[in-house]
Amino acid sequence: MLYAGIDLGTSAVKLLLMDEKGKIQKIVSREYPIYFPNPGWSEQKPEDWYAQMIEGLKELFADCDKSQVAGISFGGQMHGLVILDKDDNVIRPALLWNDGRTFEECDYLNNVIGKEKLSEYTANISFTGFTAPKVLWVKNKEPENFAKIAKIMLPKDYIAYKLSGVHCTDVSDASGMLMFDVRNRCWSKEMLEICGVREEQMAKIFESYEAVGTILPEIAAQLGIPETVRIVAGAGDNAAAAVGTGTVGDGMCNISLGTSGTIFISSEKFGVDKFNALHAFAHADGHYHLMGCMLSAASCNKWWMDEIIGTKDYAAEQAAISKLGENHVFFLPYLMGERSPHNNPNARATFIGMTMDTTRADMTQAVLEGVAFALRDSLEVAKALGIKIERTKICGGGAKSPLWKKIIANVLNLKVDVIESEEGPALGGAMLAAVACGEFASVEEAAAKLVRIIDTVEPEPELVAKYEARYAQFKEIYPTCKPLFEIIH
Repeated sequence: MLYAGIDLGTSAVKLLLMDEKGKIQKIVSREYPIYFPNPGWSEQKPEDWYAQMIEGLKELFADCDKSQVAGISFGGQMHGLVILDKDDNVIRPALLWNDGRTFEECDYLNNVIGKEKLSEYTANISFTGFTAPKVLWVKNKEPENFAKIAKIMLPKDYIAYKLSGVHCTDVSDASGMLMFDVRNRCWSKEMLEICGVREEQMAKIFESYEAVGTILPEIAAQLGIPETVRIVAGAGDNAAAAVGTGTVGDGMCNISLGTSGTIFISSEKFGVDKFNALHAFAHADGHYHLMGCMLSAASCNKWWMDEIIGTKDYAAEQAAISKLGENHVFFLPYLMGERSPHNNPNARATFIGMTMDTTRADMTQAVLEGVAFALRDSLEVAKALGIKIERTKICGGGAKSPLWKKIIANVLNLKVDVIESEEGPALGGAMLAAVACGEFASVEEAAAKLVRIIDTVEPEPELVAKYEARYAQFKEIYPTCKPLFEIIH
């Protein structure tokens, strides 16, 4: 049988077709625009997602035996706000995960409602990217649109609805809304009341590996696939990527170097750190996970290469880097503000430590190291909870760089396992579809049978020691700059 995974990313939708043995048959990618109507704002049109997804599915299924297609599932950018009216039409463009306009609403939630109450209701505190403050923003700034809301949805769930006709979400993606009781895997009545919405305006909740229904007959006909194809709830991009890398069960770790960067730790038990520096979410395997999320990771390198240096030859720039652990230039990777662990939308990217002998390669190295140091900030929080991690998987566009993997292994002092397929959320989506269709008994079984480690980057003691000293310096920079960020943002 064949299973499709759809990763609804920030810059493109990536579609993957996998057979029951985990062999990837085909991958298709289609881009769509992102809009920045005001500084710090970030929007997309859900109609663009759907149009590109349908065209992508046609291309994905073009050469296969369409009768073998059994299930379709999703990974997708989290936290975005999609609002539909009573006729299921999109009311306004979606506010994305990296949209920073909700600082007033966040301030209200964290300081008036209070972080302790938020953590009690949802296991998390408010970040500008989360969905609840976006709902409050629409309520406060666009009351005419708020009055029209019949359904509140997340990005991937909108396309799942368009394929199935079911207003659905899954536990992992819902966890990032700040409207979901993570411990009990249900909507938080208190948070819905705070946001001024009713439970019937929310999507129906499923586990990530559950079918929400079957494909609508008219879409099955359009794509030439059976009407029995199951549409499966899927997961938020990081949880889906974790499935795709086999980061399921207890005490596993995955680092994702995508547009945003995450460190993802799976756990059988529910747990929250006392400062809420890490997100405590439900996982796609039926259990829980902790996650540190930085808003700019591989996008820092893309910005530096494309916009500042003006090159697309990333490998050539990295080839000039030779003195690992000895760079005097530091880079704070906060191009979009920052989430974990600082929760500061006013934070900004900063280079510091340049001298007359600083080279282009030093600056490029500082960008790669800055992302690694920021990931370590989150790892330190997990360690403080008593979680012991010795190794991590890695995925995302940045993971294609051997140098960056080496830097991460030594900055975090972890063994970095490279897997055969670094397809992240799209592969995770296809695996969840296979579980829902009965191909595997559980998500853990699917991961054990389908995910293969092909290489491990080992930390080098001498380099680990050098980076330990550099990290001690790095972690002093943000607190020193923080008062400035309040002035210059």
